[in-house]
Amino acid sequence: MNQKLFMLTAVAALALAACDEDATEPILETLDLSFAGLEALANGYHYEGWAIVGGSPVTTGKFNVDANGALVTLGGGAIAGGTFATGLDLESATAIIITIEPNGDTDAVPASTHIMAGAVSGGQATLTVGDGSALGDDFLSATGSYILATPTNGADNDENSGIWFLSLETGAPAAGLSLPTLPAAWAYEGWAVIGGSPVSTGRFTTVDAADLADPFSGTEGGPPFPGEDFLVNAPSGMMFPTDLAGATAVISIEPDPADAPGPFTLKPLVGTIPADATDHVTYAMGNAAGFPTGSAMIR
Repeated sequence: MNQKLFMLTAVAALALAACDEDATEPILETLDLSFAGLEALANGYHYEGWAIVGGSPVTTGKFNVDANGALVTLGGGAIAGGTFATGLDLESATAIIITIEPNGDTDAVPASTHIMAGAVSGGQATLTVGDGSALGDDFLSATGSYILATPTNGADNDENSGIWFLSLETGAPAAGLSLPTLPAAWAYEGWAVIGGSPVSTGRFTTVDAADLADPFSGTEGGPPFPGEDFLVNAPSGMMFPTDLAGATAVISIEPDPADAPGPFTLKPLVGTIPADATDHVTYAMGNAAGFPTGSAMIR
């Protein structure tokens, strides 16, 4: 064999070996997810994972969680190890996002309700509500206060049967809530937990304007702040007017639309209304923003 032919043969052999080596390199297409504090979604709503690859989202699989927080399929079957065999090459993924998807969702487009997200580094991501691709804030700086009063009944009675998220500390009504602006598809909602049952005071996105509902209030106008008088149309098993002393005040963050009528798992502000509470006194709420977290591993 002449020298030139030998060199060509050697180069071809090296190229073939390189091809064989590339062909045997594993494709990183499996995603492992785990969560702490994530609650089950109801009425067909479910979570979906997304990997950002080449700047675009690709689905990594739909799931829900059971009462113990373990990942399950939409049919309720266990997802062993929280492992999703995506069939995709995720090696270049830059972020993982978890969305809340509506019942019957079949498209390949993420819903706007991003509940957690995290950047990928070394094939791993820490998933948080505060990530910029989710709600963008950890809500640890949120504060709130409220008063008891019933301005919509036009009379000075049953004053402990209404709650308004405002402050009278300066003598004049002022916003009682300090909350970050929410991204699209999310809204705040006020609640009074009466005898263990949550009753909505209405959804809102602005702390210094009336909220979006007043089904239990009287016929007079209320103040330009979120809140509700519990005077009429009591839910089954309740009687209005009532006395909110000893009840619990809650501000939740709700996906819009919501999967269920009760408060969602994200509750940045909670306060027990004092047992001796009186009307037109400003009471503070506590920060309760210990939100769900998660982790993702690509392998």
